[in-house]
Amino acid sequence: MTAAMVEPGRSAGGRAWEYLLQSWRELDVPEGWRAEIDGGRITLVPPPHRHRNGIAERVQRALYAGLSPEWGVYQTLGVHIAALGKLYVPDLVVAPSELVEGVDADVSDPLDAAEALLVVEITSKGNAEDDRKEKLWAYAHAPVPVYLLIDRFDEHGPTATLFTGPENGAYRHTERVAFGEALKLPEPFSVTLETEHFPH
Repeated sequence: MTAAMVEPGRSAGGRAWEYLLQSWRELDVPEGWRAEIDGGRITLVPPPHRHRNGIAERVQRALYAGLSPEWGVYQTLGVHIAALGKLYVPDLVVAPSELVEGVDADVSDPLDAAEALLVVEITSKGNAEDDRKEKLWAYAHAPVPVYLLIDRFDEHGPTATLFTGPENGAYRHTERVAFGEALKLPEPFSVTLETEHFPH
């Protein structure tokens, strides 16, 4: 559902981006929904399926097992790539706690995606292609050091793919496993995701 749109032909930078960002801040989003900015418009994303929440909970629990205290794992945290005119609300974001918890309670600005250490997207039927292509491209440009894509709707069966080493708008390294296989996350996480119990 489109909540706001800028005039055609206006760039992602400058006044158009500020207009979108201010509109995003002021939105009264229904509980459980998320508002994202992409392609010059704000869209509302419906609440995720229970299976998606189940996967997010398992990943979050695994991350906390190997994460140092100065980093937090956050759900529904907006991250933006202002240069591209994009603002996403990933399923999970690992970011410095001070950047999330140390801000004024009245400030609802998104986190610069470049400040994130890891972003996790878990596909649903309606957004799988966006997570595989558009968001992959945007996170590499941010750059987000590690992007974890958990794809329950991969045409070859459910998979988890780890993208690392962003350079010039693309990730240099990719590791992909089918559900049921283990996926080791790089430093500083020092954890292995056991995907065999991911619901799908």
